[in-house]
Formats: sequence, C-alpha cells, structure tokens
Amino acid sequence: MKTGNGHGETDRVRAHTLPSVNEHIDEKTKQQLVYYVSRPEGISQRIQELDSEWDVERWLETNASSLALGGLLLGLTFNKKWLWVPGIVLPFLLMHAVQGWCPPLPLLRRLGVRTQREIDEEKYALKYLRGDFQEIKAAIEETRRAITAYKASAL
Repeated sequence: MKTGNGHGETDRVRAHTLPSVNEHIDEKTKQQLVYYVSRPEGISQRIQELDSEWDVERWLETNASSLALGGLLLGLTFNKKWLWVPGIVLPFLLMHAVQGWCPPLPLLRRLGVRTQREIDEEKYALKYLRGDFQEIKAAIEETRRAITAYKASAL
C-alpha cells in the first residue's frame, strides 16, 4: 500500500497516511475556514473547540496505554493469557514513536483524527481571519519604514 503524498511530506503521520485521506482531512479544514469567513462571530468559539480537540498522538497514546494497562491487570488477576494484550499493543506504540506509523493509524486518520500541526493550521488561519495579527503586520510595516528612512538618511 502506497502512503504519503509524494510532495516531500515532513509530518511523519501525514507521510504515512494515504494521500486521499490527507486530502479529505485538508478539504474538511478548508470547508471550516470558508464557513467562518462569512461568520466571524463564531471564530472564537471554534478556536476554543480546536484547543480541546484531541490529535492523533493523544488518541494513540491514550488507547495504547489503556489497552496495555487493562491487559496487564487482567493478566495479573484473572488469566495470564491476557498478558498478550500489552505484548502486542506496546510494540505498536514503540513502532509509532520510532517510525511515525502503527496499525491503528490508518483507521484513526480515516475517521478524520488530525495531527497537532493540522489542528494548529486551522487555528492560526482562524486567528488571521479574526484579525489577531493586524498589530504584528503594522509593526512590521513601521519597522520597514524606519529602515528605509535610516538608509535614506545615511546617504
């Protein structure tokens, strides 16, 4: 199965995700942004939602540790055969940490679970739409004018 987007993807999770899945996730994000262009009053609430959205790493870590802990507890209290659960889950978690891929990843991505970078990209695009960076833009412009004035006076 071919993965990645073929465009030098630097995000490990995106690089190990089918391009069609990445495109679907990106398209959904674009639709959200288009929605809020005409509804700026809802941007702050959407940013709060994004602040609490679980990224794919958090989903994997939570599920893997829950399964491993559950298997360990069942193995110690009921039947040692349950110890196979952490024996399978923990190598998957290690595989993800080292390679950026593990068997549950394709399912989570197809379900639309995003990377932290994808969540942040939407959040900062919304902040831009809301006008959060206008002061920075003005400060950059003032700095450019000051440098131009300095250069002109040095002639």
